[in-house]
Amino acid sequence: QVRLEESGGGRVQPGGSLRLSCAVSGFTPTYYVIGWFRQAPGKGREGVSCIARRYGSTGYADSVEDRFTISRENPVVDLEMNNLKPENTAVYYCAALSGENARACVKRLQMDYWGRGTQVTVSS
Repeated sequence: QVRLEESGGGRVQPGGSLRLSCAVSGFTPTYYVIGWFRQAPGKGREGVSCIARRYGSTGYADSVEDRFTISRENPVVDLEMNNLKPENTAVYYCAALSGENARACVKRLQMDYWGRGTQVTVSS
């Protein structure tokens, strides 16, 4: 059984930082990517960042590339988010996809498996 469990969400003031973690279990293809996606209130889901499990290549959305950092210590994938802005408020989801193209992963709307999400609220 594939499981992706997010943790680390919460409330933070603008300019603050949060670290999200995704624990992956039961997903065993040789090559796969883990991605972080988000959905803000009233908006569609969008890709934030992805990382390839085996070689560690990464991909980022343009809006976060200079502030967010994705990393992996298999089987956990972290997303370090710095200088958070109110528009970063969303439910953040972890997802898994067979393959190894982390840059393409960020642009996808469909993944093989999804976590349940964790709320991130940026507000003063």
